[in-house]
Amino acid sequence: TAAGDIARKIKDAGVGAKIMMTGTHPAALPFETMRSEAVDFVVDLEGPVTIYKVLKALIEGRDDFANIPSVWWRDGEQVVAPKSAEPLLIDLDTAMPGIAWDLLPMENYRAHNWHCFDHINDRSPYASIHTSLGCPFKCSFCCINAPFGKSSYRTWNPECVIKEIDLLVERYGVKNIKFVDEMFVLNRDHVLSLCNLLKNRDYTVNVWAYARVDTVQDDFLEHLKAAGVNWLCLGIESGSDYVRDGALKKYGNDDIIDVVRRIQNAGIYTIGNYIFGLPDDNVARMQETLDLSLELNCEFANFYSAMAYPGSSLYKMAIERQVELPETWKDYSQHGYNTIPLSNKYCSAAEILEFRDNAFNQYFSHQPYLDMVKNKFGQEVIDHISRMVSVPLSRKLLEKQTAA
Repeated sequence: TAAGDIARKIKDAGVGAKIMMTGTHPAALPFETMRSEAVDFVVDLEGPVTIYKVLKALIEGRDDFANIPSVWWRDGEQVVAPKSAEPLLIDLDTAMPGIAWDLLPMENYRAHNWHCFDHINDRSPYASIHTSLGCPFKCSFCCINAPFGKSSYRTWNPECVIKEIDLLVERYGVKNIKFVDEMFVLNRDHVLSLCNLLKNRDYTVNVWAYARVDTVQDDFLEHLKAAGVNWLCLGIESGSDYVRDGALKKYGNDDIIDVVRRIQNAGIYTIGNYIFGLPDDNVARMQETLDLSLELNCEFANFYSAMAYPGSSLYKMAIERQVELPETWKDYSQHGYNTIPLSNKYCSAAEILEFRDNAFNQYFSHQPYLDMVKNKFGQEVIDHISRMVSVPLSRKLLEKQTAA
């Protein structure tokens, strides 16, 4: 991965800096990360407190890392596991009240392309912030809770969040904001309180956030739109009830169609996320997914191949069933040359990848989609999409298949 490459270059440069990795992948596979990457420390759960304790020890010239919970470290050539786990933070407002935006090059960040379909050439300034951590759901393909050690859900007080937004808007001129929460539209009081605070500010912000088909309530939508939430992203995943049930997303196509239409009728744009190659997928069921995506005609769509990401139930299943997994972490990259999706009993990795790439091209060249986009966003966005689709993805796996 890029993080691994950077760590190796720092070590090779001989600058003597200590390197620590934290996040979803290191938390899911701490020993493997220590063994394979040029790092001195790995955090195996939530990072902030552990990072602080390690930094404090280094600053004070101490090496008593064995006394620090949730950190893996090196004693010579030996990898040492932590003796205990750092408890999850409960009071997020006190423990992590804000971000040091002044240390970031704010002028360099820009929003996703679709986030700014209403103003495609005006994507900066941009910022992403959390209003909550974790997710209470247990979708089989998801690894988001790996740093927390369990399914969990904690929120910042909306008053704390609005202070961050005030700072972003008033000091840095931020107009485009992503609520990076895994599940923003969930806790009723949290969502409505924050929406009311934003609405009362009368900012002209452009926000996007995640929701679930079964968490969107009608009275949310009016408040979300008034607060500047112009995009909601939904994990639709599959057009097959059978496949979705296996992934622990138990709602039907009628539910999906209904909630997408209700969101759109409220003046909010939708992004549909779809996954091809889940364990119960075959070619016919993947076609059902593509067909549903075309019927829904969301303002944007993301198409993924199923991947057994470390920390997910799919990864555990793949290990238990001895399913072939990518040899390097780079092979997990969705859009990379070396990507290798998870195969299943019905489809090879190459078949899944080929279907995914064809689905992407079909969706973004589908005439009803292009007509809708032109009507809502204009010819400039159509031209942008045409340029996006005109760049083919190079796939080593599909080159091998063609050569064979």
